[in-house]
Amino acid sequence: MAAIPPHNPPFRADHVGSLLRPPELHKARQDFADDKITAAELLLAEDTAIRRVVALQEEAGLQSITDGEFRRDIFYGDFFCKGLGGATIYEEMEKFFFIDHEGRKIPVPIAKVTGRMRWLEPIHVDDFKFLQSITKRTPKITIPSPGLMYFPSGRDGVSSQAYPDLDLLWDDLTFAYQHEFRALHQAGCRYIQIDEVPVVMLGDPNFREGVKARGDDPDFLLNKLYPEVMNRCIGRRPPSLQLSMHICRGNNQSAWVSAGGYDPVADVVFNQVDVNSYFLEYDTARSGTFEPLRLVPKNKTVVLGIVSSKLGQLESKDSLKRRIDEASKFISLDQLALSPQCGFASTAPGNRLTEQEQFAKLRLVVEVAREVWGEREASAAAAG
Repeated sequence: MAAIPPHNPPFRADHVGSLLRPPELHKARQDFADDKITAAELLLAEDTAIRRVVALQEEAGLQSITDGEFRRDIFYGDFFCKGLGGATIYEEMEKFFFIDHEGRKIPVPIAKVTGRMRWLEPIHVDDFKFLQSITKRTPKITIPSPGLMYFPSGRDGVSSQAYPDLDLLWDDLTFAYQHEFRALHQAGCRYIQIDEVPVVMLGDPNFREGVKARGDDPDFLLNKLYPEVMNRCIGRRPPSLQLSMHICRGNNQSAWVSAGGYDPVADVVFNQVDVNSYFLEYDTARSGTFEPLRLVPKNKTVVLGIVSSKLGQLESKDSLKRRIDEASKFISLDQLALSPQCGFASTAPGNRLTEQEQFAKLRLVVEVAREVWGEREASAAAAG
C-alpha cells in the first residue's frame, strides 16, 4: 500500500505556496512602478521579505518551504508573460468572475496569447537558488499549468497570427515545460507543484455551457486534449523530481470562480495525468464529497485542503480530524496529507485575512498532521 515517507514531499503537513505580502513589499512594488526605486532596490526588498517569510514557515513547523510567490503579481504571470513572452493579462468580467462569500464580484485576470511563446532561458531557477540558499528544508517551486493558455477563453484567447495552428502552441509549451523542469532539476530542485485551474471547471455545468457556446467540445477538452497536453509537458521530467498538482476553483482576494465536485474529472485527473500527488480543495461544500478519492491509484497521494485560506476563522482540530477520517473511507490514510485549500495570495492583493491568521492556520495544519500521522509513523519506524 502506498504511503508518503515522512522525509519526502508532499509532507504530512504541507501548503500550496503563495503567502500574504507584507506592507513594505507592497510599497516597494508600487515605488518601482512609480519609478521611485530601481530594479535592484526592488530585488533587495523582495529578498528581505522572502528571508523573513521563510523563517516564519520554518517556525510554524513546515518542511515544505516556498518564497511565498513574493516576486509575482499573479501566480502565472512570471512564467507566461515575463518568462515565455507572447502573453498579456486582461480582465474578464462578462463571461465569468470571482465571487466571494459576501457576494462581491471581482474580475478574472486571464492570460491572452498575443505572440509566439518561447523558452529561451530558465524562468524560475534564480528564484529556486535563492530560496535553496536560505533554508535547509525542502524548497518548492510552483508553476502554472499549460491549460491556462487556452481553456479559459478558447481560440479567441490565442492569436491566429502567432498560432494559425494550435498544435504549434502545444509544441512551444511542451518545449518550455520540459526545458524548465530540466533546468530546475539541474539546479537541485526536487519538488515542483503545477497549479491547475481549468480542468475542474470542465466539470462545472455553467462553464461547460460557455465552452460549448464558444465552439469547443468540453468532453474533448477534458478527456483527450487536456491529458495529452499535460502529459507531453511533464512526461520527460527526471524520475527524482516530485511533481504535485494543485487543483483550484479560483482564488483571488478570498473569492472563487467555479463550483462542483471532482466526480466528472476524477478519472482523467487521477488515472490519466502523470503526476505523483494532488493538492485538492475541500474547504467547503462547493468541492463536493470525498467519494471521488476512491479512484486515486495506490501509488499516488492526496493532500487534503480542508483548512480555508480564504477566511480568517480558525478551524477546530476535532473538525479537521473528522474530515480526515471521512476521507479515509475512500482512500487509505497512508495516502493522505493535510494543507490549506489554496494559497493565501494567488494574486498580490492577497486574501482577506491577516498574516497572524495565516500563520495560525499553518501551525494548525502542522499540529493536526503530527497528531494524526506522527504516532503511526513513529510506531512503523520502530517496527521496521
